Amino acid sequence: MKRILLLVLLTSTFLTKAQVAPAPDRGSDEGEGPFDRLVIRGATLIDGTGAPPFGPVDIVIEKNRIADVVLVGTPKVPINAEDRPEKGTKEIDAHGAYVLPGFINIHTHVGGNPKAPESEYAYKLWMGHGITTIRGVPAGELNWVENEKKRSAANKIVAPRIINFQVPGTGVDWKGGPLLTPQKAREWVAWAHSEGVDGIKIFNLDPEIFKAAVDEARKRNMGSVAHLSQMMVGRVNARDAAEMGLHNLTHFYGLFESLYKEEDIQHWPRDLIYNDEQQRFSQVAYQWDKIHARGSDEWNELIDFFLEKDFILDPTMTAYLGGRDVMKARNADWMDTYVLPSLQEFYDPNRLDHGSYFYNWTTWEEVAWKNFYRVWMSFLNDYKNAGGRVTVSDDASFIYNLYGFGVIEEMELLQEAGFHPLEVIRGATLHAAEALFEPKGKPIEFGIVRPGLLADLVIIDENPIENLKVLYGTGFPRLNDETGEVERVGGVKYTIKDGILYDAKQLLKDVEEMVEEQKMKTKD
Repeated sequence: MKRILLLVLLTSTFLTKAQVAPAPDRGSDEGEGPFDRLVIRGATLIDGTGAPPFGPVDIVIEKNRIADVVLVGTPKVPINAEDRPEKGTKEIDAHGAYVLPGFINIHTHVGGNPKAPESEYAYKLWMGHGITTIRGVPAGELNWVENEKKRSAANKIVAPRIINFQVPGTGVDWKGGPLLTPQKAREWVAWAHSEGVDGIKIFNLDPEIFKAAVDEARKRNMGSVAHLSQMMVGRVNARDAAEMGLHNLTHFYGLFESLYKEEDIQHWPRDLIYNDEQQRFSQVAYQWDKIHARGSDEWNELIDFFLEKDFILDPTMTAYLGGRDVMKARNADWMDTYVLPSLQEFYDPNRLDHGSYFYNWTTWEEVAWKNFYRVWMSFLNDYKNAGGRVTVSDDASFIYNLYGFGVIEEMELLQEAGFHPLEVIRGATLHAAEALFEPKGKPIEFGIVRPGLLADLVIIDENPIENLKVLYGTGFPRLNDETGEVERVGGVKYTIKDGILYDAKQLLKDVEEMVEEQKMKTKD
């Protein structure tokens, strides 16, 4: 099977050799609504603000917006029917269930041929995990994403709402050539804005060009995020990027470099070649002890600086999780059922596919990555405790990291870092929504459960505060002490986007069928 190679080029171009297929039109049996009046009865609400769960509540949705949230009683006491909202044209019995805002995944790519050739595959994995909005960075080629964005906004396809970020200099209709000057960067941002693009994603630009692109994006109320490529970070680290006006840092690149104590750039081994991905990804972890210590003046000053700039950190820890335990990542509960054979081939160690770098991955590498995570998590937790915003995303599908499942893994990693589950959920809802709307100068339209906002919700029969694992589409194995049997519990029950009710478990069954179909074709 022909492989796909994703390259971060020095010209700041992020390309796939073959674009993923658009999603099919939404079938008549895919999603119900929106309804004139949908009433969700008796739920416990986790509203996304960081407030504790409360309820029971009845939630009234009219068309695609939340009309009312009504407290209708007290736990363990029968509900007085007279105090409840009037009957809806559609009702959901959510007594004993939990309702949350739809999750927002702000670092996504939608696959590629042959790795994951159909966008429906990624969309349904995300929607099956309660993810109602994605920010593509990029999701694909500019025009392709704009078309999918419009179809999703009109609910013509089963897909999360799509926010389109693009890499400066890209776009098949851009005729201005490479971005070699600040003025050319401004021209591209202006052109992208006219094409409907919501924001920019920077990998590698010279500092003066970086600054111009970010400044022009701000002038046009567009967002900006950077993966500060290791080819760039010697000139622009996270502190520099925030000073230049960048809204949002993704991954960890540039963060450690902002805290070096005895070097200015990473002291790479003398035989390293960056395009050997095992060298690249193993060596980056060895920064863990090269920085100023937690609690030092330098550590605290960087936190204060980011706070002053309203800088949002989007760590994507799940994207690199295989580095600290590759056997665990390779054998996760969902791998056999939900990973396409073509994607599995992409994951398998080889020198052509980006992120498939476990050529000879040893305990040495895993120990370095475990140390790296410990320090990285400490910074994220300290930043959050100081009032900084940390969001949730997956950056699938690389390094054994799968669409949807990776978002829940990221939630667990943030809890490991010291976040309370309510803080984790706030990062996946309110703070992610703020990351999308603040650059526009607009109030959020979704991200918390409030009257007047769009009806993007998650309904689940288990308590995610007690155990985030219940959010996985595979559920969670738990011993039933009454029967003595182990049962799979959890998984999102319903995903509501724009007031349209989707059976989340059916969406994941659709993905299972896609995987089985490709397995059968592979056998043939």
